[in-house]
Amino acid sequence: MDSRGASMNPKLLSGLAALLLSPALPAGAADVEPWKKPENAIVIDAYELNEIDWSQMLSDKRIAGFISKASDGLPESYSCKGDHGGDTFAHCKTMWRKYAVSRELYETRRLLARSKGLLWGAYHLARPGNPVDQANHFLAYANPRDDEMMVLDIEGLDPASYMSLEDAQVFAGHIKTRTGRYPVLYTNHATARHIAANRDRYRILSRLPLWYARYRPGIVGSFPMGNWDNYALWQFSAAANCTKRRCPYRVKGTENDIDVNVAPMDKAALRQVWAFGSLLPEKPFEVLDTMLTASIPATGALKASVEAAAATGAVAQTTGAVTLASGTSATFSISVAAEAGAGLAAASTATVTPGHRLVEVTPLNYQDL
Repeated sequence: MDSRGASMNPKLLSGLAALLLSPALPAGAADVEPWKKPENAIVIDAYELNEIDWSQMLSDKRIAGFISKASDGLPESYSCKGDHGGDTFAHCKTMWRKYAVSRELYETRRLLARSKGLLWGAYHLARPGNPVDQANHFLAYANPRDDEMMVLDIEGLDPASYMSLEDAQVFAGHIKTRTGRYPVLYTNHATARHIAANRDRYRILSRLPLWYARYRPGIVGSFPMGNWDNYALWQFSAAANCTKRRCPYRVKGTENDIDVNVAPMDKAALRQVWAFGSLLPEKPFEVLDTMLTASIPATGALKASVEAAAATGAVAQTTGAVTLASGTSATFSISVAAEAGAGLAAASTATVTPGHRLVEVTPLNYQDL
């Protein structure tokens, strides 16, 4: 169902619609140290090795939610038969015991957090490997309720270390198929910027609500970025910038390695949007600049260049000129196809045939700087 047609029941109201309706949401996210504003809600996120004194942590009344690490990559093996991807039998057993203990810790933390009125969320640390299996693993581990946030954690762009962005789209789509909701995307500035700059390729990822990780006092100039006008959460403090002497936000009952996030709204507004689940609106793509330039690499005495006018999704015909070392010129026709929006990288190919000789044209490269 389109969330805009839903009733005002919080379980039916999508995160997107509530976000748009919330009066507490500021006009922009380019503020400085928003965690110092007492009205802005604070959210803690933790993994299994974070030590927490819950009675002390809960004394901070600004803390509205808790997001826990759930699954990590592909599921562990129950049997530990065979070489288990090169692991020894003993190591496989150790990993399974750790996995079993972490699941129990996850359920214990969820029970405690929800009993104390905290919003609950879970994230999947995305690794290389089958994205559908990872999505199923996350849902089996987290068993998310309708009012709980689901998060896809993409730590970087290296597909050898992290889930590729192509697989991340498959993951998000499978979560939507099974639950009826999309996850929130957690990532850093470099990855978010890459997704935003290539949103024609990442039509799902670029529209997921953004949990933004950047450890600076301000993010002036970061938004709007692609389809993102704002962050859903901003992770501003972690082990990277919190020491015993100095920390952006000190959470009672925790060590310096706890991750702390701020919402661009108060606790009441955050509760309305918490589960999210809908894609953000896709902004229209800008019209491609009317001129693309391709180059023909010279071989021997051959020199050539060509310019072609192209529009988004169209194939343009134009005429180029080849100049030989002798000064003789020959004309030829060229076809150029382009599919891109301004600010996005475009790639196309062209073939040129002057007379009976075939000249290979380098791929078109366009970047709106």
